[in-house]
Amino acid sequence: MIKLSILLARKKELSHEEFVTYHKTNHAQLFASIPVVKKYVKKYVQCHSLLENPPGLPAPAYDGITEIWLDDMEALGKVFTDEQYMAIIRPDEGKFIDLQGCSFLISTENQVI
Repeated sequence: MIKLSILLARKKELSHEEFVTYHKTNHAQLFASIPVVKKYVKKYVQCHSLLENPPGLPAPAYDGITEIWLDDMEALGKVFTDEQYMAIIRPDEGKFIDLQGCSFLISTENQVI
């Protein structure tokens, strides 16, 4: 199993709260609704940064993280090159995400605790 982590930066014209609301209420359901996602995505989690910073730590560099688990790289490729993904999901991402400001990591997990 692999995990795709996408560190998300919001579009500058949106507040953090607007970004979080859109991501949770609009984008999540849209992404989960397409057949290729239903077929290949094993788990999908959204995380959103808190606006409170603990003493001694810098403000978060990102507004959120999307985590997507899939069986393998082939499944990942099928999801992110799918016609419906490109026609429906990619344009929706452009409504609230600064796509150039995001970072991506494909990994495997090593649970310690």
